[in-house]
Amino acid sequence: MWELIFVFAILFVGSLIQGASGFGFGLFSMGLLPILLTFKDSTLLVLALTILISLHVAVKFRKSIRGKDLLLILSFALAGRVLSFFILNFYGETEIMRKLLGLVLIGMVIYLYMSEKNAYAPSFEKPVFPMLIGLIGGMIGGIFAVGGPFFVFYFLMRYKEKESYNANLQASFVIMNSFTILLHGIHGDFTDSFVLYCLLGAIAVLAGVRAGLKWFERLPHTRIKNLASFIVFAAGMNLLIFS
Repeated sequence: MWELIFVFAILFVGSLIQGASGFGFGLFSMGLLPILLTFKDSTLLVLALTILISLHVAVKFRKSIRGKDLLLILSFALAGRVLSFFILNFYGETEIMRKLLGLVLIGMVIYLYMSEKNAYAPSFEKPVFPMLIGLIGGMIGGIFAVGGPFFVFYFLMRYKEKESYNANLQASFVIMNSFTILLHGIHGDFTDSFVLYCLLGAIAVLAGVRAGLKWFERLPHTRIKNLASFIVFAAGMNLLIFS
């Protein structure tokens, strides 16, 4: 019983963070869920519930979704997810990869604050950026369920409007995670207990994301940038120190 309450609380707080900042559910949840669940089950649970959270947000801001812009980054992100499927199934968690991820996340935050104050950079319209970020973010997201910061970084730099940032970010999460869950479903990676946690988690994340969205609507773009950057930096330090 206490285990279910603990999982419910983790998922609620994680979805609250994602509703307010556009991401953070995976970063928060993956720091705590493996205490009770296996690493693989934790990853799959977070990926599945992220679909529900992101779909809810994407529908709300659907008018700001830019399909042509998403095509390139998602093409490479899905290629990264295919690679992550094999890595997660055959190699599992690797300590050096977590530490490397921590360094990359901290480096991204530093770069973000060294850029223009509003974070928008027209140079990110060049194809090389969505190709590289999509591939790396897709692979990391499929292994650790924390690939969100790579896409947060790209969309913050790509769009001036917070609605465009959030809508396209969530749309990318829906498509990538649905693809990954399909791969694992075909492989037979889901158990009865996983279904139970998904049903419980659906209630938690819907309540959390709705509360977080009310906060998002009141925050200016700069505050969202600061909140997102803090979450990324904290996650990076956690991976470096405690992994």
